[in-house]
Amino acid sequence: MQYTFPMRINQYIALSGVCSRRKADRLVEAGAVSVNGEKAAVGRQVYPLDEVRVGGVKITLPERMAVFAYYKPRGIACTSADPHIPYQQTLSYVIEHQLKLPLRVFYAGRLDMDSEGLLLLTNDGVLSQSLMRGANEHEKEYVVTIDRKVTDGFIREMSAGLYLEDLDITTKPCIVLPERSDDHAFTIILTQGLNRQIRRMCATLGVTAKRIERIRILNITAAGMRPGDCREVTSEELEELYRLV
Repeated sequence: MQYTFPMRINQYIALSGVCSRRKADRLVEAGAVSVNGEKAAVGRQVYPLDEVRVGGVKITLPERMAVFAYYKPRGIACTSADPHIPYQQTLSYVIEHQLKLPLRVFYAGRLDMDSEGLLLLTNDGVLSQSLMRGANEHEKEYVVTIDRKVTDGFIREMSAGLYLEDLDITTKPCIVLPERSDDHAFTIILTQGLNRQIRRMCATLGVTAKRIERIRILNITAAGMRPGDCREVTSEELEELYRLV
């Protein structure tokens, strides 16, 4: 992805990976952003040779934008640090010490520690913020195995939306289909990203999710990938992802 100049200061900050455009506007309004030594105003246009600082720290755009599809194994936490989790079991450790990608990236979205499957890694701050914003209703597809047989009634209740008492929210209607090859499994397509949503939905119906695998985010799939695999998203696949986002 190539950059187009001039660009608005909030987009520059977002593309650098500091924060979203909305938060960038707030930083500008608070006087925390400067361009060439002068406090920036909301809507300020930035050019390639401008020096941009946030909180006194110089920021720059990545050399190029890239997106990687990564199959997260079970047992890896989507965090950079947690006092209750060894650093070697964090995604930040995996990115830095195992994947060794040519660019500095961060994860656009999460999977809980006990779940596995597709995650997108990118250095595009705008793309990351869009993917993580639940209001955008991007499709994510999962295959879920539970501790009992999947019934027609279970499918109907899951797809209609469920009230989650601990979150005091009702899930949005979604697509739920039984897996033909396993009568204890089903496929679910979500457009919202509540914390541990699938596990909570299953628990509401009195079942336990034994295995959760994310197999698709928008047009990007985990087809042919195994735990720990990572590939760069390129060409038509990348173009379609940006079109959908």
